[in-house]
Amino acid sequence: MSDKSKVLQDVYDVIVDRRANPKEGSYTNYLFDKGIDKICKKVGEEAAEVIIAAKNASGDEIRYEVSDLLYHVMVLMVEQGVTWEQVFTELEGRR
Repeated sequence: MSDKSKVLQDVYDVIVDRRANPKEGSYTNYLFDKGIDKICKKVGEEAAEVIIAAKNASGDEIRYEVSDLLYHVMVLMVEQGVTWEQVFTELEGRR
């Protein structure tokens, strides 16, 4: 993993830590507390916002919305027990 892409694992690790060690006021813990339906809803909302940003042809907006989408996907990954290593292995098989 390149130095820049390491941030994916770093954020993922923070999400794992929030689940194991909840912090009052944490948005991540709020999502875990609300459960899979809320997490999936947020993934869907963020995906739609990426589409809208792309239609607006705004690089700044796309960057922001893709970041939100990736964060919520990582919460979903942790909720479901999926790791980046598993995702990368899957992607490698698709080359």
